Amino acid sequence: MPIAASVYPPVAFSFCVTFGTQPADGDAAFNEVGGIGPEFETEALPEGGENRYTLQVPKAVRYPKLTLKRGIAPLESRLVSWCKAALEGGLVKPIYPKMLHVFLLDEKGEALRAWSFQNAWPVRWEVGPFQATRNEVAMEKIELSYAYSVREV
Repeated sequence: MPIAASVYPPVAFSFCVTFGTQPADGDAAFNEVGGIGPEFETEALPEGGENRYTLQVPKAVRYPKLTLKRGIAPLESRLVSWCKAALEGGLVKPIYPKMLHVFLLDEKGEALRAWSFQNAWPVRWEVGPFQATRNEVAMEKIELSYAYSVREV
């Protein structure tokens, strides 16, 4: 995907998600993406003779689960098939991780920012809630675990 000239600050409502080598299509259309951002785990170490505070030292980088929300997709969806195979397979079938990209787009549909997520695989697939008192689209939420992420742009 071509990278657009810098626009600051970019708007957050225009984005796309791609899985593996598949181009962005309706199957990867989401109304919300969350959980982008690594964080250091820290360990508190007391310093001898200093009682007012403890030193915080880095241990490892932790990656939160990537959360994707959209209207419930049809059963024929490639993403639904991938989630079904991973989560309903009972660990009898292998889980096939995928590379995932999230692109923040400008008004022309060109990428302003990009993140890649290595070895992503579904860990949760939630549907609903259904509420009789509201007239809303039925939603599904997919949570993905991944090895690491890289901000590419």
